[in-house]
Amino acid sequence: MNIDMNTKNHKIAVIGLGYVGLPLAVAFAEKYSVVGFDINKERIDSLSDGNDSTLEIEKSQLLNVLVKESNDPQNKGLLLTNEKDFLKEIDTFIITVPTPVDKYNRPDLTPMIKASEMVAAYLKKGNIVIYESTVYPGVTEEEMVPILEKNSGLGFNKDFFCGYSPERINPGDKLHTVTQILKITSGSTPEIAEKVDALYKSIIVAGTHKASSIKVAEAAKVIENAQRDINIAFVNELAKIFSLLRIDTQDVLNAAGTKWNFLKFQPGLVGGHCIGVDPYYLAQKAQEVGYHPDIILAGRRINDSMGKYVAAETVKTMLKKNIQVYGSKVLILGFAFKENCPDFRNTKVTDIYNELKSFGIDVHVHDQCVDQEAVHVEYGIKISQISKDNFDVYSAVILAVAHDEYKLWNFERLDNRVIFDVKGVLPRDLVDGRL
Repeated sequence: MNIDMNTKNHKIAVIGLGYVGLPLAVAFAEKYSVVGFDINKERIDSLSDGNDSTLEIEKSQLLNVLVKESNDPQNKGLLLTNEKDFLKEIDTFIITVPTPVDKYNRPDLTPMIKASEMVAAYLKKGNIVIYESTVYPGVTEEEMVPILEKNSGLGFNKDFFCGYSPERINPGDKLHTVTQILKITSGSTPEIAEKVDALYKSIIVAGTHKASSIKVAEAAKVIENAQRDINIAFVNELAKIFSLLRIDTQDVLNAAGTKWNFLKFQPGLVGGHCIGVDPYYLAQKAQEVGYHPDIILAGRRINDSMGKYVAAETVKTMLKKNIQVYGSKVLILGFAFKENCPDFRNTKVTDIYNELKSFGIDVHVHDQCVDQEAVHVEYGIKISQISKDNFDVYSAVILAVAHDEYKLWNFERLDNRVIFDVKGVLPRDLVDGRL
């Protein structure tokens, strides 16, 4: 094997240019020759103009690393393409495609399978395939490697090799960017593990942690989000209990948080492509080997119930205020899965929306961060063009996502209306309910 990860004399391909792949490709392109591949031509065209719809990469930063033609391995830069022929000269493939769940919450490896089949067609002796997608332990070596072998005709750990380095991207976070987060690395042999670690170490300022095996790295990633999911589920359950006891949850958490080792989690909706999805991957694998993961699935049930809970609490408060529910107009502020971010994948705001609709309520949604057309196509929900100057026409307003914009809205004008603050960011005396 002749690839030296300590030099720039090799060519990297990043497959999938979403929230994970694009920042990684840009970081590598500052030192290496990189091909950024995505099957979505519209995405490639937009990025080629310097426009990143995920808002993870600034236009100037992207344009600074772009090259227009296939570049020599001796040079650095990022070539964006949806044409597979540009993968012919690649020696290190990094696959960063999504790993969603289906409507039954079962892991869907289809994007990884298709990416692996495509990469296999261009594999050559000595190549390395590194996966970053979140999976359950065993996916890389037990499910992806056979696909690579079958479609390439090459032998694993003889002709080609694999690595796994789980992504740790936090959408919308401009402080903990890809190079500022410590990176777990691993390889299919000790030698490859060293080479994969050296590759990432060359761009990751925060450093790397070389796991003892690919399965260990896979397991480490999936429990990171499962742990957060369980902790959030705990405080969500506390919020329901304290509501019945007429105790303010935030006051309780603030008091408990004065202890040095208290974990400061907040209640709320748990959506997105990580925390709300990844625990199902671990649960699926556990069930395959005969173990029922009670705590993991209990946490998922609690967190998945919070949208309906918010809607029900809002309706109850409307009734207490003698506000007619059926036919009323209710506004939900925010549709993204988190604040100040355009990402609405697996957003749980839809649960609030659908539950309110079931009461015969005319529900409107506002969010200027998301792609409004994409929301309408995927969910059939039209984003309202309401503003901070004319949102007092609603019987109730639910602040579901704490975009900075909403902190500037004058909620005091909503006298005798219901205000439910999911995120607990508004003054307590202004709201009728919060988690």
